[in-house]
Amino acid sequence: MEDIKPEICKYLKPDGRKLRAMVVDDSQFMRNQIIKMLRAMDIEISCEAPTGSVAVEYYGQYKPDIVTMDITMPDMDGITALKKIKETDKSARIIMITALGNEIKVKECIMNGALNFIVKPFQVAETTKKIYDTLKKVFG
Repeated sequence: MEDIKPEICKYLKPDGRKLRAMVVDDSQFMRNQIIKMLRAMDIEISCEAPTGSVAVEYYGQYKPDIVTMDITMPDMDGITALKKIKETDKSARIIMITALGNEIKVKECIMNGALNFIVKPFQVAETTKKIYDTLKKVFG
């Protein structure tokens, strides 16, 4: 696997600024793991949300460049939040990260505008590369 340099992602944004991410997961532990991985890629964390409804609110407020979103959450699930965010911003860049890896959920997420789908538990190196490759397609 190609070695990903920690600072590589700051060069993906056309205006030269760091990419900013919103991390959405009802598990604080998972949010911390994803934040750690994104920061290692030199991606700034603009905010984090424990539910889909908070994610929808924060998306409009913080306008992140990328969102990682869990599917199964209380209050509002990730697929509903994905749809609501895409209704307000068709160009929203959302990567779903979830323990639900069934084909129907994957298709539903992709059909509703998710850029990619990562299944938990994940390997950090493999997931970092998948996120990097996804971002490179969008910003590269």
